[in-house]
Amino acid sequence: MIEITARLSISEDDIEFAFVRASGPGGQNVNKVSSAVQLRFHMARSAHLPERVKERLARLAGRRLTQDGDILIQAQRFRTQERNREDAIGRLVELIRSATEVAPVRRATRPTLGSKQRRLAAKARRGEVKSLRQGKPSFD
Repeated sequence: MIEITARLSISEDDIEFAFVRASGPGGQNVNKVSSAVQLRFHMARSAHLPERVKERLARLAGRRLTQDGDILIQAQRFRTQERNREDAIGRLVELIRSATEVAPVRRATRPTLGSKQRRLAAKARRGEVKSLRQGKPSFD
């Protein structure tokens, strides 16, 4: 089990790993060793995640979510499979953790009487400054 929060964890059976060749610089080693990791998390069939978390997770995953309800994470930052595997799991945990946080409900507020009066006073001052300006300068 992989712990997400104190109350939530996911099963390692819901995760698959595929090791592929990394792109980018790496010398001769890059063409021989499959050090990049593709993590596939079967979100849709995971029994450990509540439906509300799955909905928010699908929204957060964006392009990484497949039509089958899987989340794909590609990790190739490091030179070894093990570090890339840990990186992919860490990124998945952070993604799920952010999906567990519920945004507070926004309540509409109205401006106070004092703020309305200050705004109108500032507008009146500005209008007075502008009205004191002359048009074109006179050459008397």
